[in-house]
Amino acid sequence: MNFMRKLATAAVLTAASVAGVSGVAHAEPVFSGNVALTTDYQFRGISQSLENPAVQGGFDYGNGIFYAGVWGSSIDFGVEGTTEVDLYAGVKPTLGPITLDFGVIGYLYPGLDDAAAEADYLEIKAAGSISPSPGLTLGAAAFYSPEFTFDGGDALYLEASGAYAFTDTFSVSGAVGQQSVDAAAYFIDGSTATDSYTTWNLGGTLSAYGFGFDLRYVDTDLDNALAEERVVLTIKRAL
Repeated sequence: MNFMRKLATAAVLTAASVAGVSGVAHAEPVFSGNVALTTDYQFRGISQSLENPAVQGGFDYGNGIFYAGVWGSSIDFGVEGTTEVDLYAGVKPTLGPITLDFGVIGYLYPGLDDAAAEADYLEIKAAGSISPSPGLTLGAAAFYSPEFTFDGGDALYLEASGAYAFTDTFSVSGAVGQQSVDAAAYFIDGSTATDSYTTWNLGGTLSAYGFGFDLRYVDTDLDNALAEERVVLTIKRAL
């Protein structure tokens, strides 16, 4: 319950602070949903499903610059708990040609119990994107957690991304990011451990017959079986 109170407080403060500055008029609400099947649920370059397929899906609400949603995925950490549920909310104001994104994300793992550490955690997001030419989008994002999953301490994920849409149905995209945590020797790196690592991905997305097909190369600089290079196929359908 303490975690949920933190999540709700962060969401309200984020929305209120930006709304107070932007003064955006009320807009009509928009609801949407999606389902997906992926050959490997990877998060920041690390498999969350032991390199096995995962079923995913979510629902989103939008109203002007405000958004909120819930997203879930099957997971496999080799221990109790087979589901991840993410709750998120935020605002997307514009500043000239730049689209900003300020939000909060709560990562919940029902049934994943550990007497020594807490799996659930919270992140605060600040991001921006710009389209310097038709079809091209460049972005940067920062995610901060005051207490990363399983006692990681303060954590920061920084990412730079780019995407180019050749047509309305085909685009390519990629990103490079670095995850760091306060806890020493947190990530397994071969026979040693480290408190940070770099990840990158590159892929293409094709929309056809009402489905989205994303084929993506993913890798990290960790010497870890769950963080090794691989190609991931994700098939998504809007509801």
